[in-house]
Amino acid sequence: MLAKIAARMTQVGLALHPEKTRVVYCKDGRRRGEHEHTSFTYLGYTFRAPKARSKNGGYFTSFLPAISPEALKAKGATLRALRIHRRPNLTLKGLAKWLNPIIAGWMNYYGHYYRSELYPLLRRLNAYLRRWAGRKYRGLRAYDQFQHWWAGVQQREPRLFTHWKWVRST
Repeated sequence: MLAKIAARMTQVGLALHPEKTRVVYCKDGRRRGEHEHTSFTYLGYTFRAPKARSKNGGYFTSFLPAISPEALKAKGATLRALRIHRRPNLTLKGLAKWLNPIIAGWMNYYGHYYRSELYPLLRRLNAYLRRWAGRKYRGLRAYDQFQHWWAGVQQREPRLFTHWKWVRST
């Protein structure tokens, strides 16, 4: 099959990359058997066969895309490189204005499929926001005071940060 695809691509003036091109077995609940390649990564998504919940509450296996582990790691590194906790000169609204376009872009791109794979990254953002608050306001370094303040902020301005529509807690 791979040889036929390569021949067709040659006819239209394209070439397959020998290291990147492979035939992947798109295993889902209806297909049986074991194969060497059962997932692949393309444009930051990993296409694989995880368990999913159906509308009637049962489980099934389907070939679905999700953010790739490499992309998730890269976004985590980008988030860390932003050094949010090192910006106590910004107000909370200024911080939201700065971060929201970045986070919204990630959510819009990677959140179309299997958005729950993004939740750890968004929770990590909340942890960085907690560190920022502790640096900006000394009284919020204690966990209890921070929790009280944070709950008040989320109640007063529930749409302040883009990611709060998916992940709210710290």
